Amino acid sequence: MTELLIRLFVGKNASADDPRTRTSYGVLSGFVGIAVNVILTAAKFAVGSLTGSISITADAINNLSDAGSSVVTLVGFKMAKKPADREHPYGHGRIEYISALIVSFLVLLMGVELLKSSVEKIKAPDTVTYSTAALAVLIISILFKLWLAYFNYSVGKKIDSTANKAVVADSLSYTAATAAALISLIISKFSSVPVDGWFGLVVSGFIIYSGIGIIKDTVSPLLGQPPKKEFVKQIEDEILSYPNIVGVHDLIIHDYGPGRQFASAHAEVPSSVDVMKSHDTIDLIERNIQRKYNLLISIHLDPIVVNDAHINSLRDLTESAVKEIDTALSIHDFRVVEGPTHSNLIFDVMAPPDFSLSDRELTNSIQEKLSKIDERYFCVITVDHSFN
Repeated sequence: MTELLIRLFVGKNASADDPRTRTSYGVLSGFVGIAVNVILTAAKFAVGSLTGSISITADAINNLSDAGSSVVTLVGFKMAKKPADREHPYGHGRIEYISALIVSFLVLLMGVELLKSSVEKIKAPDTVTYSTAALAVLIISILFKLWLAYFNYSVGKKIDSTANKAVVADSLSYTAATAAALISLIISKFSSVPVDGWFGLVVSGFIIYSGIGIIKDTVSPLLGQPPKKEFVKQIEDEILSYPNIVGVHDLIIHDYGPGRQFASAHAEVPSSVDVMKSHDTIDLIERNIQRKYNLLISIHLDPIVVNDAHINSLRDLTESAVKEIDTALSIHDFRVVEGPTHSNLIFDVMAPPDFSLSDRELTNSIQEKLSKIDERYFCVITVDHSFN
């Protein structure tokens, strides 16, 4: 059923990287969620009216509120596809993260409400009356919600959507709560022991835990989480694959929503190569990366000396000294200015985000190590910090 719906409403060979395709997936997910919850609402209202069951009727209202989560997802995907404007030059892609955050708060609210009602039931247990109609409705609800969770998981996996992950958590939370009610209903047929509240207490903890987890996953991209290491490696390898590119550093990738990423980087080229030729290569790299990875990138050209044995040996010496401090450190933009009394070793050192030494401590440590090798070495160091 899932693949059939995707083929009918999205397309068999549609690329998940295409923003329009992504929107189609999101809209389909929203409409399916609304349809499933409306069907369950109508069925429970009908059964509740026929049997006079207040609990089933109340659960119908709960399904109607669940449809609201799908509405939020639908609206979120629709708004996220809006093009860039003067107030939002990088587009509106992060609205998808905001819609996921809203759904995760709804999941958390559901968990808190279930916790309150469970505590009340433990203090003042209600008599659970067995009903075949209620049993059938609960089983159907669980099956529908499990399929809805699977459907949104499949869609979310195809487009790597936080919003769909939030809806999965919403569906599973509802399923867990309904399963607890189902177990309590079955036990009520054979025993008068009031277990309804205790089951609800356990399930509420699961739902609250899920809600907090989704909130964390959603807030991270809004605050500015680092890109995936595999993706960073792909871009670096792509840049280095072109002729006369001997190094790449200071790669920064900004996320303004799924499919809306921007980047900048520095590419080292031999100083002996004509600057116009190097510039042409850089232009080619930028165009190819944008086409291949849907990533708008700006690359700065850094000419360095590569064919001087003396400078190469000093670069290797400096890199070894830096690596002695921490293997996570690296250097780039290495230059040498030599004079009659001392030699200036000019370079940048890249430090990881969680590096323990301050910039001053790091530069002093490098200077001390190189001075021990040769007191004429004087370092001019710029400390960069990795954002990946």
